[in-house]
Amino acid sequence: MDVCSSVSHNTDDEYAKFIRRMNPPRVVIDNEVCKDATVVKVDSVNRPGILLEVVQVLTDLNLSIRKAYVSSDGGWFMDVFNVTDQDGNKVTDELVLDYIRKALGPESCFMSSMKSVGVKQSSDFTVIELTGSDRPGLLSELSAVLRDLQCNVVNAEIWTHNTRAAAVVQITDEETGCAITDPERLSKIKKLLGNVLMGSNGRIHEAKTMVPSSEVTHTDRRLHQMMFAGRDYEQRANGDDAVDKVGRLRPDVDVDVVNWHDRDYSIVTIRSKDRPKLLFDTVFTLTDMKYMVFHAKIDAEGPEAHQEYYLRHTDGSPVKSEAERQRVIRCLRAAIQRRVSEGLKLELCTTDRVGLLSNVTRIFRENSLTVTRAEVKTKEGKALNTFYVSDVSGYQVNAKTIDAIRQVIGQTILKVKGKTGGLKPASPESPTRFLFGGLFKSRSFVNFGSIRS
Repeated sequence: MDVCSSVSHNTDDEYAKFIRRMNPPRVVIDNEVCKDATVVKVDSVNRPGILLEVVQVLTDLNLSIRKAYVSSDGGWFMDVFNVTDQDGNKVTDELVLDYIRKALGPESCFMSSMKSVGVKQSSDFTVIELTGSDRPGLLSELSAVLRDLQCNVVNAEIWTHNTRAAAVVQITDEETGCAITDPERLSKIKKLLGNVLMGSNGRIHEAKTMVPSSEVTHTDRRLHQMMFAGRDYEQRANGDDAVDKVGRLRPDVDVDVVNWHDRDYSIVTIRSKDRPKLLFDTVFTLTDMKYMVFHAKIDAEGPEAHQEYYLRHTDGSPVKSEAERQRVIRCLRAAIQRRVSEGLKLELCTTDRVGLLSNVTRIFRENSLTVTRAEVKTKEGKALNTFYVSDVSGYQVNAKTIDAIRQVIGQTILKVKGKTGGLKPASPESPTRFLFGGLFKSRSFVNFGSIRS
Protein backbone atom coordinates (compact mmCIF):
# COMPACT_ATOMS: atom_id res chain seq x y z
CA MET A 1 0.00 0.00 0.00
CA ASP A 2 1.43 3.40 -0.94
CA VAL A 3 1.48 6.45 1.30
CA CYS A 4 -1.48 8.15 -0.37
CA SER A 5 -3.76 5.14 -0.13
CA SER A 6 -2.69 4.59 3.49
CA VAL A 7 -3.55 8.19 4.36
CA SER A 8 -6.88 7.85 2.54
CA HIS A 9 -7.72 4.66 4.43
CA ASN A 10 -6.92 6.25 7.79
CA THR A 11 -9.01 9.29 6.87
CA ASP A 12 -11.98 7.06 6.01
CA ASP A 13 -11.65 5.27 9.37
CA GLU A 14 -11.55 8.54 11.28
CA TYR A 15 -14.53 9.86 9.33
CA ALA A 16 -16.50 6.69 10.09
CA LYS A 17 -15.67 7.01 13.81
CA PHE A 18 -16.76 10.66 13.72
CA ILE A 19 -20.08 9.75 12.13
CA ARG A 20 -20.69 7.06 14.76
CA ARG A 21 -19.88 9.51 17.57
CA MET A 22 -22.35 12.00 16.13
CA ASN A 23 -24.99 9.28 15.63
CA PRO A 24 -24.45 6.67 18.36
CA PRO A 25 -26.35 3.37 18.14
CA ARG A 26 -29.65 3.20 19.96
CA VAL A 27 -30.90 -0.03 21.55
CA VAL A 28 -34.44 -0.41 22.86
CA ILE A 29 -35.54 -3.59 24.65
CA ASP A 30 -39.28 -4.09 25.16
CA ASN A 31 -40.89 -6.91 27.12
CA GLU A 32 -44.44 -5.57 26.84
CA VAL A 33 -45.21 -5.10 23.15
CA CYS A 34 -45.09 -8.83 22.29
CA LYS A 35 -46.96 -11.49 24.24
CA ASP A 36 -44.40 -14.29 24.01
CA ALA A 37 -41.06 -12.71 23.06
CA THR A 38 -38.66 -9.93 24.02
CA VAL A 39 -38.31 -7.29 21.30
CA VAL A 40 -34.84 -5.88 20.67
CA LYS A 41 -34.62 -2.84 18.38
CA VAL A 42 -31.28 -1.58 17.08
CA ASP A 43 -30.82 1.71 15.19
CA SER A 44 -27.33 2.60 14.04
CA VAL A 45 -25.21 4.12 11.33
CA ASN A 46 -24.90 1.45 8.67
CA ARG A 47 -21.52 -0.20 8.10
CA PRO A 48 -20.31 -3.49 6.61
CA GLY A 49 -20.78 -6.48 8.91
CA ILE A 50 -23.06 -4.78 11.42
CA LEU A 51 -25.91 -7.29 10.92
CA LEU A 52 -23.56 -10.19 11.64
CA GLU A 53 -22.24 -8.51 14.78
CA VAL A 54 -25.76 -7.97 16.13
CA VAL A 55 -26.81 -11.55 15.34
CA GLN A 56 -23.61 -12.89 16.89
CA VAL A 57 -24.18 -11.07 20.18
CA LEU A 58 -27.71 -12.45 20.47
CA THR A 59 -26.66 -15.96 19.40
CA ASP A 60 -23.71 -16.13 21.80
CA LEU A 61 -26.14 -15.38 24.62
CA ASN A 62 -28.01 -18.56 23.60
CA LEU A 63 -31.10 -16.58 22.62
CA SER A 64 -33.49 -17.91 19.99
CA ILE A 65 -34.42 -15.43 17.26
CA ARG A 66 -38.08 -16.06 16.45
CA LYS A 67 -38.63 -13.13 14.09
CA ALA A 68 -36.49 -10.38 12.59
CA TYR A 69 -36.90 -7.43 10.27
CA VAL A 70 -33.84 -5.74 8.78
CA SER A 71 -33.59 -2.55 6.74
CA SER A 72 -30.33 -0.83 5.90
CA ASP A 73 -30.90 1.00 2.62
CA GLY A 74 -28.88 4.19 2.64
CA GLY A 75 -26.67 5.12 5.55
CA TRP A 76 -28.83 3.88 8.43
CA PHE A 77 -29.30 0.39 9.87
CA MET A 78 -32.63 -0.49 11.51
CA ASP A 79 -33.31 -3.94 12.92
CA VAL A 80 -36.01 -5.53 15.06
CA PHE A 81 -35.56 -8.96 16.69
CA ASN A 82 -38.10 -11.03 18.60
CA VAL A 83 -36.05 -13.26 20.90
CA THR A 84 -36.64 -15.84 23.62
CA ASP A 85 -34.42 -17.77 26.00
CA GLN A 86 -33.57 -21.45 25.58
CA ASP A 87 -36.85 -22.45 27.24
CA GLY A 88 -38.92 -20.33 24.86
CA ASN A 89 -39.68 -17.62 27.42
CA LYS A 90 -39.13 -13.88 27.40
CA VAL A 91 -35.69 -12.68 28.41
CA THR A 92 -35.98 -11.21 31.90
CA ASP A 93 -32.44 -11.65 33.27
CA GLU A 94 -31.24 -8.07 33.82
CA LEU A 95 -27.59 -9.09 33.42
CA VAL A 96 -28.35 -10.40 29.92
CA LEU A 97 -30.46 -7.38 29.00
CA ASP A 98 -27.78 -4.99 30.25
CA TYR A 99 -25.12 -6.83 28.25
CA ILE A 100 -27.20 -6.46 25.07
CA ARG A 101 -27.55 -2.73 25.66
CA LYS A 102 -23.82 -2.28 26.21
CA ALA A 103 -22.66 -4.59 23.42
CA LEU A 104 -24.95 -3.04 20.79
CA GLY A 105 -25.41 0.46 22.19
CA PRO A 106 -23.33 3.66 22.27
CA GLU A 107 -20.43 2.05 24.16
CA SER A 108 -19.77 -0.25 21.21
CA CYS A 109 -19.25 2.51 18.67
CA PHE A 110 -15.76 3.28 19.98
CA MET A 111 -14.61 -0.28 19.39
CA SER A 112 -13.08 -1.39 16.10
CA SER A 113 -14.98 -4.67 16.43
CA MET A 114 -17.39 -6.01 19.00
CA LYS A 115 -16.11 -8.62 21.41
CA SER A 116 -18.66 -11.41 21.53
CA VAL A 117 -19.82 -12.82 24.83
CA GLY A 118 -18.99 -16.47 25.18
CA VAL A 119 -15.61 -16.15 23.46
CA LYS A 120 -12.99 -16.62 26.12
CA GLN A 121 -10.14 -14.13 25.80
CA SER A 122 -7.26 -15.63 27.64
CA SER A 123 -3.59 -16.48 27.44
CA ASP A 124 -4.11 -19.66 29.45
CA PHE A 125 -4.30 -22.05 26.49
CA THR A 126 -2.96 -22.67 23.01
CA VAL A 127 -5.40 -22.96 20.11
CA ILE A 128 -5.05 -25.74 17.54
CA GLU A 129 -7.00 -25.65 14.26
CA LEU A 130 -7.37 -28.93 12.37
CA THR A 131 -8.85 -29.64 8.95
CA GLY A 132 -8.81 -32.80 6.89
CA SER A 133 -10.82 -35.65 5.42
CA ASP A 134 -13.27 -37.25 7.82
CA ARG A 135 -13.04 -40.95 8.63
CA PRO A 136 -14.18 -43.27 11.46
CA GLY A 137 -12.03 -42.95 14.57
CA LEU A 138 -10.36 -39.68 13.55
CA LEU A 139 -11.17 -37.85 16.79
CA SER A 140 -9.95 -40.84 18.81
CA GLU A 141 -6.61 -40.82 16.99
CA LEU A 142 -6.13 -37.05 17.31
CA SER A 143 -6.95 -36.99 21.03
CA ALA A 144 -4.65 -39.98 21.63
CA VAL A 145 -1.75 -38.11 20.00
CA LEU A 146 -2.40 -35.06 22.18
CA ARG A 147 -2.48 -37.31 25.25
CA ASP A 148 0.89 -38.85 24.31
CA LEU A 149 2.31 -35.35 23.87
CA GLN A 150 1.28 -34.44 27.44
CA CYS A 151 -1.37 -32.01 26.23
CA ASN A 152 -4.64 -31.56 28.08
CA VAL A 153 -7.74 -30.65 26.05
CA VAL A 154 -9.52 -27.77 27.80
CA ASN A 155 -12.20 -27.01 25.21
CA ALA A 156 -12.87 -28.26 21.71
CA GLU A 157 -15.49 -28.19 18.99
CA ILE A 158 -15.48 -30.62 16.09
CA TRP A 159 -17.64 -30.54 12.95
CA THR A 160 -17.93 -33.05 10.13
CA HIS A 161 -19.78 -32.54 6.87
CA ASN A 162 -19.63 -34.03 3.39
CA THR A 163 -16.49 -36.14 4.09
CA ARG A 164 -14.69 -33.13 5.61
CA ALA A 165 -13.71 -32.52 9.24
CA ALA A 166 -12.71 -29.35 11.08
CA ALA A 167 -11.83 -28.75 14.72
CA VAL A 168 -10.81 -25.90 16.99
CA VAL A 169 -9.08 -27.28 20.09
CA GLN A 170 -7.76 -25.40 23.13
CA ILE A 171 -4.95 -27.19 24.95
CA THR A 172 -2.67 -26.67 27.94
CA ASP A 173 0.48 -28.35 29.14
CA GLU A 174 -0.41 -31.40 31.24
CA GLU A 175 2.12 -30.64 33.97
CA THR A 176 1.82 -26.85 34.35
CA GLY A 177 -1.76 -26.31 33.21
CA CYS A 178 -0.56 -23.34 31.17
CA ALA A 179 -0.41 -22.54 27.48
CA ILE A 180 2.27 -24.19 25.34
CA THR A 181 4.57 -21.60 23.80
CA ASP A 182 7.79 -23.49 23.09
CA PRO A 183 8.28 -23.30 19.27
CA GLU A 184 10.00 -26.69 19.06
CA ARG A 185 7.20 -28.43 20.94
CA LEU A 186 4.53 -26.65 18.89
CA SER A 187 6.28 -27.77 15.70
CA LYS A 188 6.24 -31.37 16.93
CA ILE A 189 2.54 -31.16 17.78
CA LYS A 190 1.77 -29.81 14.31
CA LYS A 191 3.82 -32.52 12.61
CA LEU A 192 2.29 -35.46 14.48
CA LEU A 193 -1.27 -34.18 14.14
CA GLY A 194 -0.60 -33.56 10.46
CA ASN A 195 0.44 -37.19 10.09
CA VAL A 196 -2.88 -38.31 11.58
CA LEU A 197 -4.75 -35.98 9.22
CA MET A 198 -2.93 -37.37 6.19
CA GLY A 199 -5.47 -38.49 3.63
CA SER A 200 -5.44 -41.73 1.70
CA ASN A 201 -3.85 -39.88 -1.21
CA GLY A 202 -0.85 -38.98 0.94
CA ARG A 203 -1.79 -35.33 1.17
CA ILE A 204 -1.20 -33.81 4.61
CA HIS A 205 -4.03 -31.54 5.63
CA GLU A 206 -3.72 -28.55 7.90
CA ALA A 207 -2.73 -28.68 11.54
CA LYS A 208 -2.25 -25.12 12.73
CA THR A 209 -1.23 -23.98 16.20
CA MET A 210 -1.72 -20.45 17.47
CA VAL A 211 0.12 -19.16 20.51
CA PRO A 212 -2.00 -17.31 23.06
CA SER A 213 -3.10 -13.79 22.24
CA SER A 214 -5.34 -11.18 23.77
CA GLU A 215 -8.11 -12.01 21.29
CA VAL A 216 -9.45 -15.46 20.50
CA THR A 217 -11.11 -16.05 17.15
CA HIS A 218 -14.81 -16.84 17.37
CA THR A 219 -14.94 -20.64 17.18
CA ASP A 220 -18.06 -20.92 15.03
CA ARG A 221 -16.67 -18.45 12.53
CA ARG A 222 -13.42 -20.35 12.22
CA LEU A 223 -15.18 -23.70 11.79
CA HIS A 224 -17.33 -22.27 9.00
CA GLN A 225 -14.28 -20.74 7.34
CA MET A 226 -12.25 -23.96 7.57
CA MET A 227 -15.07 -26.09 6.17
CA PHE A 228 -15.61 -23.56 3.39
CA ALA A 229 -11.90 -23.56 2.57
CA GLY A 230 -12.10 -27.35 2.40
CA ARG A 231 -14.90 -26.96 -0.18
CA ASP A 232 -17.38 -29.04 1.77
CA TYR A 233 -20.14 -27.36 -0.23
CA GLU A 234 -19.18 -29.34 -3.33
CA GLN A 235 -21.26 -32.34 -4.30
CA ARG A 236 -20.14 -35.85 -3.44
CA ALA A 237 -18.73 -38.25 -5.95
CA ASN A 238 -22.16 -39.85 -6.35
CA GLY A 239 -23.59 -36.45 -7.24
CA ASP A 240 -26.02 -36.30 -4.33
CA ASP A 241 -25.07 -33.88 -1.57
CA ALA A 242 -28.44 -34.37 0.15
CA VAL A 243 -27.41 -37.79 1.50
CA ASP A 244 -25.29 -38.11 4.64
CA LYS A 245 -22.41 -40.50 5.31
CA VAL A 246 -24.65 -43.37 6.41
CA GLY A 247 -27.14 -43.09 3.57
CA ARG A 248 -29.84 -41.05 5.31
CA LEU A 249 -31.44 -38.06 3.66
CA ARG A 250 -30.22 -34.83 5.19
CA PRO A 251 -32.83 -32.44 6.60
CA ASP A 252 -34.56 -30.61 3.78
CA VAL A 253 -32.98 -27.24 2.98
CA ASP A 254 -34.56 -25.27 0.15
CA VAL A 255 -32.52 -22.30 -1.14
CA ASP A 256 -33.37 -20.12 -4.13
CA VAL A 257 -31.77 -17.02 -5.63
CA VAL A 258 -33.50 -14.69 -8.10
CA ASN A 259 -32.65 -11.18 -9.29
CA TRP A 260 -34.94 -8.19 -8.90
CA HIS A 261 -33.68 -6.26 -11.90
CA ASP A 262 -35.67 -3.07 -11.25
CA ARG A 263 -33.82 -2.52 -7.97
CA ASP A 264 -30.55 -4.37 -8.68
CA TYR A 265 -31.13 -6.73 -5.76
CA SER A 266 -30.67 -10.46 -5.56
CA ILE A 267 -33.38 -12.07 -3.43
CA VAL A 268 -32.28 -15.13 -1.47
CA THR A 269 -35.02 -17.26 0.10
CA ILE A 270 -34.27 -20.11 2.49
CA ARG A 271 -36.66 -22.66 3.95
CA SER A 272 -35.38 -25.19 6.47
CA LYS A 273 -36.13 -26.77 9.81
CA ASP A 274 -35.54 -24.28 12.59
CA ARG A 275 -32.70 -24.88 15.05
CA PRO A 276 -30.40 -22.87 17.34
CA LYS A 277 -27.88 -20.57 15.61
CA LEU A 278 -29.53 -20.98 12.21
CA LEU A 279 -29.65 -17.24 11.53
CA PHE A 280 -26.00 -16.79 12.55
CA ASP A 281 -24.92 -19.53 10.13
CA THR A 282 -26.68 -17.98 7.13
CA VAL A 283 -25.79 -14.36 7.89
CA PHE A 284 -22.14 -15.25 8.50
CA THR A 285 -21.94 -17.17 5.22
CA LEU A 286 -23.40 -14.29 3.22
CA THR A 287 -21.06 -11.82 4.96
CA ASP A 288 -18.01 -14.03 4.46
CA MET A 289 -18.89 -14.40 0.76
CA LYS A 290 -18.82 -10.59 0.49
CA TYR A 291 -22.55 -9.94 0.20
CA MET A 292 -24.30 -7.05 1.93
CA VAL A 293 -27.85 -7.50 3.23
CA PHE A 294 -30.06 -4.44 2.65
CA HIS A 295 -33.39 -5.89 3.71
CA ALA A 296 -34.35 -9.14 5.40
CA LYS A 297 -37.34 -10.86 6.94
CA ILE A 298 -37.01 -13.86 9.24
CA ASP A 299 -39.85 -16.01 10.55
CA ALA A 300 -38.97 -18.98 12.79
CA GLU A 301 -42.01 -19.19 15.04
CA GLY A 302 -42.98 -22.67 13.83
CA PRO A 303 -41.00 -25.85 13.24
CA GLU A 304 -39.79 -24.39 9.92
CA ALA A 305 -37.75 -21.23 9.48
CA HIS A 306 -38.28 -18.92 6.51
CA GLN A 307 -35.55 -16.42 5.65
CA GLU A 308 -35.61 -13.80 2.91
CA TYR A 309 -32.66 -11.54 2.08
CA TYR A 310 -32.35 -8.65 -0.38
CA LEU A 311 -28.66 -8.29 -1.07
CA ARG A 312 -25.89 -7.16 -3.37
CA HIS A 313 -22.24 -8.05 -3.62
CA THR A 314 -19.87 -5.58 -1.95
CA ASP A 315 -19.05 -4.22 -5.42
CA GLY A 316 -22.70 -3.09 -5.66
CA SER A 317 -23.86 -5.72 -8.13
CA PRO A 318 -26.49 -8.44 -7.76
CA VAL A 319 -25.68 -12.07 -8.58
CA LYS A 320 -24.19 -11.90 -12.08
CA SER A 321 -24.31 -15.42 -13.49
CA GLU A 322 -25.88 -18.84 -13.15
CA ALA A 323 -22.56 -20.20 -11.86
CA GLU A 324 -22.51 -17.59 -9.07
CA ARG A 325 -26.15 -18.33 -8.29
CA GLN A 326 -25.46 -22.05 -7.91
CA ARG A 327 -22.43 -21.33 -5.73
CA VAL A 328 -24.49 -19.18 -3.35
CA ILE A 329 -27.13 -21.94 -3.12
CA ARG A 330 -24.58 -24.69 -2.42
CA CYS A 331 -22.67 -22.62 0.16
CA LEU A 332 -25.82 -21.68 2.08
CA ARG A 333 -27.03 -25.30 2.06
CA ALA A 334 -23.66 -26.44 3.41
CA ALA A 335 -23.61 -23.73 6.10
CA ILE A 336 -27.02 -24.88 7.37
CA GLN A 337 -26.20 -28.60 7.20
CA ARG A 338 -22.80 -28.39 8.94
CA ARG A 339 -24.35 -27.82 12.32
CA VAL A 340 -27.12 -30.37 11.85
CA SER A 341 -25.87 -33.20 14.04
CA GLU A 342 -26.03 -36.69 12.59
CA GLY A 343 -26.21 -39.63 14.93
CA LEU A 344 -27.19 -40.35 18.52
CA LYS A 345 -26.57 -37.61 21.09
CA LEU A 346 -24.58 -38.58 24.18
CA GLU A 347 -23.73 -36.27 27.06
CA LEU A 348 -20.85 -36.92 29.43
CA CYS A 349 -20.52 -35.08 32.73
CA THR A 350 -17.79 -36.05 35.16
CA THR A 351 -14.73 -34.81 37.00
CA ASP A 352 -12.18 -33.56 34.46
CA ARG A 353 -8.88 -35.40 34.23
CA VAL A 354 -5.99 -35.67 31.82
CA GLY A 355 -6.64 -38.13 28.99
CA LEU A 356 -10.42 -38.21 29.49
CA LEU A 357 -11.26 -37.28 25.88
CA SER A 358 -8.72 -39.78 24.52
CA ASN A 359 -10.14 -42.66 26.53
CA VAL A 360 -13.80 -41.88 25.91
CA THR A 361 -13.33 -41.61 22.14
CA ARG A 362 -11.21 -44.78 22.17
CA ILE A 363 -14.09 -46.62 23.81
CA PHE A 364 -16.45 -45.33 21.11
CA ARG A 365 -14.06 -46.50 18.40
CA GLU A 366 -13.61 -49.95 19.93
CA ASN A 367 -17.39 -50.32 19.79
CA SER A 368 -17.54 -49.39 16.09
CA LEU A 369 -18.96 -45.94 16.74
CA THR A 370 -17.72 -42.81 15.00
CA VAL A 371 -18.12 -39.25 16.27
CA THR A 372 -19.86 -36.99 13.75
CA ARG A 373 -19.80 -33.88 15.93
CA ALA A 374 -18.50 -33.04 19.39
CA GLU A 375 -18.37 -30.18 21.86
CA VAL A 376 -15.89 -30.49 24.73
CA LYS A 377 -15.97 -28.09 27.67
CA THR A 378 -14.29 -27.94 31.05
CA LYS A 379 -15.48 -25.69 33.84
CA GLU A 380 -14.41 -25.58 37.46
CA GLY A 381 -12.90 -29.05 37.35
CA LYS A 382 -15.86 -30.61 35.54
CA ALA A 383 -15.92 -32.06 32.02
CA LEU A 384 -19.13 -31.27 30.12
CA ASN A 385 -18.92 -33.07 26.78
CA THR A 386 -21.49 -33.67 24.05
CA PHE A 387 -20.95 -36.29 21.36
CA TYR A 388 -23.02 -37.29 18.34
CA VAL A 389 -22.16 -40.85 17.37
CA SER A 390 -23.04 -43.10 14.43
CA ASP A 391 -22.33 -46.73 13.59
CA VAL A 392 -19.29 -46.91 11.27
CA SER A 393 -20.99 -49.60 9.17
CA GLY A 394 -23.88 -47.34 8.28
CA TYR A 395 -26.45 -49.12 10.43
CA GLN A 396 -28.43 -47.75 13.36
CA VAL A 397 -26.52 -47.61 16.63
CA ASN A 398 -27.09 -50.82 18.57
CA ALA A 399 -28.87 -50.26 21.89
CA LYS A 400 -26.92 -53.08 23.54
CA THR A 401 -23.63 -51.42 22.58
CA ILE A 402 -24.72 -48.12 24.15
CA ASP A 403 -25.92 -49.92 27.29
CA ALA A 404 -22.57 -51.69 27.65
CA ILE A 405 -20.63 -48.45 27.26
CA ARG A 406 -22.84 -46.68 29.80
CA GLN A 407 -22.48 -49.49 32.31
CA VAL A 408 -18.70 -49.23 32.20
CA ILE A 409 -18.39 -45.44 32.08
CA GLY A 410 -21.29 -44.93 34.46
CA GLN A 411 -25.03 -44.64 33.89
CA THR A 412 -25.10 -41.21 35.54
CA ILE A 413 -21.92 -40.03 33.80
CA LEU A 414 -22.87 -40.83 30.19
CA LYS A 415 -26.48 -40.23 29.20
CA VAL A 416 -28.44 -40.61 25.97
CA LYS A 417 -30.14 -37.34 25.07
CA GLY A 418 -32.85 -36.36 22.64
CA LYS A 419 -34.73 -38.82 20.46
CA THR A 420 -33.61 -42.45 20.54
CA GLY A 421 -34.94 -43.26 17.06
CA GLY A 422 -31.34 -43.81 15.93
CA LEU A 423 -31.01 -46.77 18.29
CA LYS A 424 -31.37 -50.27 16.91
CA PRO A 425 -33.14 -52.60 19.37
CA ALA A 426 -30.69 -55.06 20.91
CA SER A 427 -30.96 -58.72 20.01
CA PRO A 428 -29.78 -61.44 22.46
CA GLU A 429 -27.09 -62.64 20.10
CA SER A 430 -25.73 -59.22 19.09
CA PRO A 431 -22.16 -58.73 20.35
CA THR A 432 -21.10 -55.62 22.23
CA ARG A 433 -17.53 -55.70 20.89
CA PHE A 434 -16.28 -54.03 24.08
CA LEU A 435 -12.60 -54.61 24.72
CA PHE A 436 -11.11 -52.67 27.60
CA GLY A 437 -14.14 -51.37 29.48
CA GLY A 438 -12.90 -52.25 32.95
CA LEU A 439 -9.97 -49.90 32.55
CA PHE A 440 -12.21 -46.86 32.54
CA LYS A 441 -13.18 -47.28 36.18
CA SER A 442 -9.58 -47.86 37.13
CA ARG A 443 -7.12 -45.05 37.57
CA SER A 444 -4.62 -47.06 35.57
CA PHE A 445 -6.33 -46.21 32.26
CA VAL A 446 -4.65 -42.79 32.12
CA ASN A 447 -1.29 -44.49 31.64
CA PHE A 448 -2.26 -46.00 28.30
CA GLY A 449 -0.85 -44.31 25.21
CA SER A 450 -2.37 -44.02 21.75
CA ILE A 451 -3.81 -47.09 20.09
CA ARG A 452 -2.98 -47.63 16.46
CA SER A 453 -6.01 -47.80 14.20
